Amino acid sequence: MDLTHSARRIPRRPVALFLALAGVAGALLVGSGGLDTVVGCGLADDPYPSQTARDWVENADHVVVAAPVREEETNRREFKKGAYRYQTDRTVSFRTDDVLWSAPRPDRSLDEGFDLTAPGWRIHRASGDRVKRTAAYAPRLEPGHTYLLAVRWTADGWAVLGEGAAVPFDDRTAGRGEWCGRVLTEQDVARGERFSRRADDSLEKAVNGRDEQAVVRALKDVGRS
Repeated sequence: MDLTHSARRIPRRPVALFLALAGVAGALLVGSGGLDTVVGCGLADDPYPSQTARDWVENADHVVVAAPVREEETNRREFKKGAYRYQTDRTVSFRTDDVLWSAPRPDRSLDEGFDLTAPGWRIHRASGDRVKRTAAYAPRLEPGHTYLLAVRWTADGWAVLGEGAAVPFDDRTAGRGEWCGRVLTEQDVARGERFSRRADDSLEKAVNGRDEQAVVRALKDVGRS
């Protein structure tokens, strides 16, 4: 997935509301600029089903543990009016640390490294300050962090299935790391569950706070069912 994809769908995961509430509280302390990241995390619209272990097995070519090692600003768009002078995407180059699962007949094998398109920056017209653009309820994919990703090959290259298939994975722990441009712990994610209004059967919730072996077991269980 191009993680800059437009947003239209109502969010399902409670951690999204938890972070949004935290962002609003922070904005009251640091000024309206604190809302930029929260607004950028708008409603998710996955190009492929991405929430459950079955979604991953049925739609992904590979499930990997990977770390961004390089980023380059791309797709610059200029604005003639408004608060921002221009915005960019980023091409993020990943190092593949582990392949946890692969489809029986993937469209393409995964190399030691691969690229994804991720949100870039907005540049304020008046001040020239850069503001992080963020994906819809998903990690921004930043160097210095590790991620659990379910990816598939598309006409445009490698893509993440959707927001449910990009999981913070610092220290080999699901839910720990960068999410929507901020650093969370697995406890932050667990506290976010308190805001849930509907059942959440996502793989991300099921493996929160656990390592890659929990992910592998969940994907294998789908294959046996």
